[in-house]
Amino acid sequence: MDTALSPELSAFRDEVRSFIAANLPDDLRRAARRTPSVFHDPDVSLPWQRILNARGWAAPDWPVEFGGPGWDAVQRYIFISECVAADAPHLAPMGLKMVAPVLMHYGTPQQQAYYLPRILSGEDYWCQGFSEPGSGSDLASLRLRADRDGSDYVLNGSKIWTTHAHFANRMFCLVRTSAEGKPQAGISFLLIDMDTPGIRISPIHTLAGDHELNQVFFDDVRVPQANRLGAENDGWSVAKHLLAFERGGVYAPALVARLREVERACPEDPVLRQKIARQAVSLEALQAIELKALRKEGPTAMYPSILKVLGTEASQAIDVLACDILGTPGWRAREADLPDDIAVTVPRYLNNRAASIYAGSNEIQRDIIAKMMLG
Repeated sequence: MDTALSPELSAFRDEVRSFIAANLPDDLRRAARRTPSVFHDPDVSLPWQRILNARGWAAPDWPVEFGGPGWDAVQRYIFISECVAADAPHLAPMGLKMVAPVLMHYGTPQQQAYYLPRILSGEDYWCQGFSEPGSGSDLASLRLRADRDGSDYVLNGSKIWTTHAHFANRMFCLVRTSAEGKPQAGISFLLIDMDTPGIRISPIHTLAGDHELNQVFFDDVRVPQANRLGAENDGWSVAKHLLAFERGGVYAPALVARLREVERACPEDPVLRQKIARQAVSLEALQAIELKALRKEGPTAMYPSILKVLGTEASQAIDVLACDILGTPGWRAREADLPDDIAVTVPRYLNNRAASIYAGSNEIQRDIIAKMMLG
């Protein structure tokens, strides 16, 4: 990609690279490398977010009128590539990349003025209340009730697999406000204060040993109707708008950086080297698709699903390669000598088994792609 950069974009890349080198603390770099999940805990991500926010770079996708830098697609891609190459922490996407775009599209001026600056600063840390027991990929079957009572909704039910709910002070949530007609037609989208009485969080520990996920219970939780985003019973439209941001986005820069770490750790095994080379070619193709998506070239409606499938499956393939390398006779490093990134190979492999399931399983994404292509 560097060979195709104009002098202006080369200067922009150098500016970003210099800023990161001068401002990213070493302890945050190491903590990021040793995190097996795609989600870094807020004690790692928020300090970096605040540094970026002071420079005006915390939300590269946001337009200028909402506090973003107003970068074009290639500038955003360069910025992300430089961040991952420098081992910068991943910023929590639930606020910056998921609820913020729907606030910009569906929110009232009052909601935008209140929430967006708090998302940028990190004052509000969000979690996502979509999945429920029995309502995962079939999200429209959700049952968390929200009954009108005066100017409030009263919520009863639960959400599950709620990433970082134990850290969050806000949740964006899909609730059932009507049982009439199609299931999709009775869903509303609420913004919830996690300190509201009646909310209880129960931890879920993953196979990798992480406490990343939770089940959240709602017992007569009162949420003001003013906290609804969009019209009542039109939350499905809001959710579809949000899911395009959750499923799409950029995978290749982080995966390229991860594959380089794997390659550096690989012994002189011709079979493994060949697998790494094949994966590198696949990532070049993924990068080309991502750039076309960012430039809005080609089948734009399908890109979120295409990128979700290709990105998550490439991530899992790299995890397998890393595990294969650690199992070869040529690998002799003691655990204390393992590079930070390689030290979390097995927990990352276990954590990432969910990548092809969350945000809509890859089987569902292939169905979406097929329907769009075949009509």
